[in-house]
Amino acid sequence: MFDGLPSLQRLVRQLQQVPYLASKNIYRIALHFLTSDAKQIDQFCAAIVEAKKNIRACPICFNWTEGFELCSICSSARRDKNTICVVETWYDLFAIEKAGGYDGVFHVLGGALCPLEGVGQDDLNIESLIKRIDKNIKEIIMATNPTPEGEATASFISSRFDKKNIEVTRLASGVPIGSTLEYMDRVTIYKALSGRRPF
Repeated sequence: MFDGLPSLQRLVRQLQQVPYLASKNIYRIALHFLTSDAKQIDQFCAAIVEAKKNIRACPICFNWTEGFELCSICSSARRDKNTICVVETWYDLFAIEKAGGYDGVFHVLGGALCPLEGVGQDDLNIESLIKRIDKNIKEIIMATNPTPEGEATASFISSRFDKKNIEVTRLASGVPIGSTLEYMDRVTIYKALSGRRPF
């Protein structure tokens, strides 16, 4: 298909290694790069190199930080350090921050337990979470995704706090606002019924 175009072959191979990039879009992205101005391409490549060089994980919560050792959340005096919200990824953290209303701190696991894909407890930031727990921590909010892997991860981590005097809570799940029961899957409906509360 790309006979005589080794540079294009290499570009496509590199794009195929990018997770979450739909295969049907790879050729469109390659075309975009090929038809872009050389200055735009240089700026794009420079931004990737700069981000890779300057952005690193916060040593406490594993959120991204740049220019400072601690991230803006861990270093903020306005955040409640007694409550830790545990999320799988930094974009889950971003979603919660964007929603507003939460003033505690976070802990980014870096994924969820998934033995089928070779992701075990040593591949995630679980032990560092356990080490963060001291007598001042009052609540751990498990905000992993409502998937089998997310649920298993939350259960595993919660079991590590059984003997500690800490409240472990889970994000509420159930019927999303604006949706109709007709189009919901049975697990969502089951969780909504199981977690019902007084009106």
